[in-house]
Amino acid sequence: MRSVIWLLSITAVMCVSFVRAQQINPLESDPRAARAGGVLFRSQCASCHGGDARGITGIEAPDLTLIWAAVGTTDERVFQTIRNGVPGSIMPAHGFTDPETWMLVSYLRSVAATGAAEFAGDAVRGSGLFLSNCARCHRVKGEGGSLGPDLSQITSRRSAAALINSVREPSAVIARRYHSVSVIVAGAGRSRQRVQGTLKSEDAFSIQMMDTNQQLRAFMKADLLEFVRESDSLMPTFSGTDLSSAELEDILTFLQSQL
Repeated sequence: MRSVIWLLSITAVMCVSFVRAQQINPLESDPRAARAGGVLFRSQCASCHGGDARGITGIEAPDLTLIWAAVGTTDERVFQTIRNGVPGSIMPAHGFTDPETWMLVSYLRSVAATGAAEFAGDAVRGSGLFLSNCARCHRVKGEGGSLGPDLSQITSRRSAAALINSVREPSAVIARRYHSVSVIVAGAGRSRQRVQGTLKSEDAFSIQMMDTNQQLRAFMKADLLEFVRESDSLMPTFSGTDLSSAELEDILTFLQSQL
């Protein structure tokens, strides 16, 4: 893989003045660029953004597979963000060469979440199904719960297969900052209270979580009688009996209509 980086760098350096003038990635048609960018990403960026670019629980770095779904995102804008960093955040400026930065852009393009296929259900029926099955924990356009991820743009960020799988097998892939935890805290006398929720942030001494009543709560680790990282999502599994394929299609059509 080092040879790939070396060969690609040599090629790119030969036209570095041309590269700098570009607003569109000049390496986008070269499959070696994404491979080399992946090596660079894992060595330089994964400590904050994770090896799969989806982020790490407890670190306020975004899921980079979603950046292309944001309005106004371009190759040049991502290039400049990598180069200059993000003021007021933990994202620093980087001293990568122009070819290396374009390789990183190519890699991020290669792992970007793809939009869903067109859904052909009944959006009106889907709205009612969403309200009865999903709205307690998920929100759309500012309305609904906050225990689970905001679904306002989800159909532009995830494939149809991924969306269906997230409903049928919610514990298979759990989004960053929605991992389930439970703690036991001391109550009055010798009583104990178990609190479940999703982990929002954590450091060496404390945790912050949103409990199942959708209240943000903070605890000092030293005060906890127990702290467990659960392997299963708090989201229930919706089988075909709980939610038919047609009903799920209706819900996804409703979400698609909200874009």
